[in-house]
Amino acid sequence: MIRTFAEVVKKAEALPPVTVAVAAAADEDVLEAVRNAIEHGIADFLLFGDQEKIEALSKKIGLNIDSSKIGHANTVQEAAQLAVAAVRDGKADVVMKGMIQTADFLRAILNKEKGLRTGRVLSHVATFEVPGYDRLIHVTDPALNVAPALPEKAQIAQNIIAYCHSLENMEPKIAVLGAVEVVNPNMPPTLDAAALAQMNRRGQLKGAVIDGPFALDNAVSVEAAEHKGIVSPVAGKADVLFVPDIEAGNILYKSMVYFAKAKIGALVLGAAAPVVLTSRADSPEAKLYSIALAVLQAANQK
Repeated sequence: MIRTFAEVVKKAEALPPVTVAVAAAADEDVLEAVRNAIEHGIADFLLFGDQEKIEALSKKIGLNIDSSKIGHANTVQEAAQLAVAAVRDGKADVVMKGMIQTADFLRAILNKEKGLRTGRVLSHVATFEVPGYDRLIHVTDPALNVAPALPEKAQIAQNIIAYCHSLENMEPKIAVLGAVEVVNPNMPPTLDAAALAQMNRRGQLKGAVIDGPFALDNAVSVEAAEHKGIVSPVAGKADVLFVPDIEAGNILYKSMVYFAKAKIGALVLGAAAPVVLTSRADSPEAKLYSIALAVLQAANQK
């Protein structure tokens, strides 16, 4: 089981490099992540965007990139379309968001005729390395699905299970979160949590141990779970924090970054190829970790 981002990068270094198509690559932080990934030998790149700016910024940060690897685009929307097309046409294995609005980036991925749809629900995962914690923690879905219903949550669960398997965690413990740790008919997220747990017990969702509802403390603290009398293999030992909606996920995501000072990597799951989706404010380090996670995903999908 991979427990740190250093181990993620090390595992990616041991795999054959993949090609990453970057949409709207004319950004210094994005290109620093590209340079770092090349230095680690984990990926090659096709860069789409304003060619003149990409070349100028590459020169500024010491990134040597052949001009044949740069595809000029007049707009960020065109850059996204070209990056997605490179993956769809087999010229790249991963698509990555650069300096572009998430909505514009996802519009290219979700295009019915030219995108990377598979028929599955797409979901976002943010992976955190929290100081003092003994393993990586995955939060899903903090960025894409606003208020998923139970059928969508079941597909989000399948996405995160496959993701955890790519990180060598073959039976991840998934805590389905709510405000409380008991089923309350007046709180629909607790009903969904109980349903997902039952689907897992009946073999409808395989490859993980799923339980819930959990309040956050009972999911990550054995002491808190014992104090509440919760008996579950997931209690206090969660690998995945499955949030009820985008508001809860977004707040938890940003709390991890700004309060816990956690390291982060993030992907979109469920598309025809791995999708690197980080915030435009994320550091080059976070973007490198996301690329490394995508390399592991790409190897798992082959």
